[in-house]
Amino acid sequence: MTDRQAEVLAVLGKLADAWNDGDAAAYASLFTEDADYVTFFGMNMPGRAVIESAHRSLFEGPLKGSKLVAGGGEFKVRFVRPDVAIVVSGGGSSLSDHKPEPGRESTLTYVFVEEPDGWRVASFQNTRVSDPAARAS
Repeated sequence: MTDRQAEVLAVLGKLADAWNDGDAAAYASLFTEDADYVTFFGMNMPGRAVIESAHRSLFEGPLKGSKLVAGGGEFKVRFVRPDVAIVVSGGGSSLSDHKPEPGRESTLTYVFVEEPDGWRVASFQNTRVSDPAARAS
């Protein structure tokens, strides 16, 4: 792993820490001011202020006490320019025992940009993992 990859992945660690602490302000601070955050429902939360407000409501309500957990596979980090990285990873959340819960696994896609104060998420998409063939039967 390169130093640049480690810098980007460190931000993912900070995102997980903020989520696991239920700290919406710290979580949102890791996004750019104009970030797009697309939920697994397909809803876009545009901008850091909306991301913070929505997560505050989630952390105080239905996702209170939830924890982010790593998914299967490796993090894929690809630099499309020296100051722009795309990260694809698996992940999920747990509402009970800090273990991945069935049906809560996702493929996560991040676009990171390097700003003067460090790497920030400019775009995020959470897509639930499902097997369409299994649903058809």
